[in-house]
Amino acid sequence: MRAANALVLCVGILFAAPTGAQQMQDVAPAKGSVAAVAEARDQLNIVSTTEVSEVADLLADFRALYPRIETVYSKINSNDIYNRIVEPASSSEAPGDVIWSSAMDLQVKLVNDGYAQPYVSKEITHIPDWAVWKNEAYAITAEPIVIVYNKNLVAESDIPRTRAALTSLLNKKPDTYRGKIASYDPEQSGSGFLFITRDSRITKTTWDMVRAFGGAGIKLYSTTGTVLDRISSGEHLIAYNMIGSYAIERASRIAFIPVAARHPESAKLFLDYLLSERGQKFLLARSVGSVRLGIGAGGVIPADRNDAVKPIHIGPELLTYLDQSKRASFLKEWRRALQDR
Repeated sequence: MRAANALVLCVGILFAAPTGAQQMQDVAPAKGSVAAVAEARDQLNIVSTTEVSEVADLLADFRALYPRIETVYSKINSNDIYNRIVEPASSSEAPGDVIWSSAMDLQVKLVNDGYAQPYVSKEITHIPDWAVWKNEAYAITAEPIVIVYNKNLVAESDIPRTRAALTSLLNKKPDTYRGKIASYDPEQSGSGFLFITRDSRITKTTWDMVRAFGGAGIKLYSTTGTVLDRISSGEHLIAYNMIGSYAIERASRIAFIPVAARHPESAKLFLDYLLSERGQKFLLARSVGSVRLGIGAGGVIPADRNDAVKPIHIGPELLTYLDQSKRASFLKEWRRALQDR
């Protein structure tokens, strides 16, 4: 990323997600029908929100391990993924064998509504409870949601290492940071909406912080790249609730096997690979947090901040704000708090 050395991270909550890799130790042998797929010719269609360039190493490694499986990777946006599965008759494309997306709430909704098939991965004993739901949805990485700042332009004494510190800074120095604070627009960004609603549920002072944002004239965006570019350039100085791995290196998300998968055994093999020690160490090599027990997220979370990390559990709580009336009510409160100065 451009001017990456000007970015420093302060850890907040964790976002569950999957991504890319490099050569590591071997995957344990597959079992049963899954093992048979590795020896026979088959296909695997992966549908994901992640850029192909970001998973090239991982895909190359999987193909080298299983050369008889024809692996096809398609990158599309999260809404199209959702629609392709829910309304297959309106799409000429197959739904895919593995669905791999950063839209955690939409992924959970698809699982909740019966569009995923169960699979107990052979790696499941190495995965924490919060990273698995119904033996259908699996988190592949743990990415910190962080405060990003330009270390060349933000004074050491102003560096906000907590939400409370950021709120205090903006209340004390609104003119200094007016127009210099950035975050996701929850009305335009699905991830941004997820993160801020999560904040409001776990931190009682979230609305105090939003009011401080309003007083400082916060700038809102729908994409991570735009925010980080503007932090690097100095147009903005501090960004709230960014996906940490994006500030280090682009990465992503949640995976499941759809009921309509045409090659489910290949899909199971790939899911096992993503959760294996080999696949998880690939992620750490790219500075993306691992969900695998015994490896941990030490690659991205400072040791002195582990107690501040609160993982987003995969489960029905992610469905709360997909209810349109609750979403509208939350956004109304958001707009009111921004203007309440």
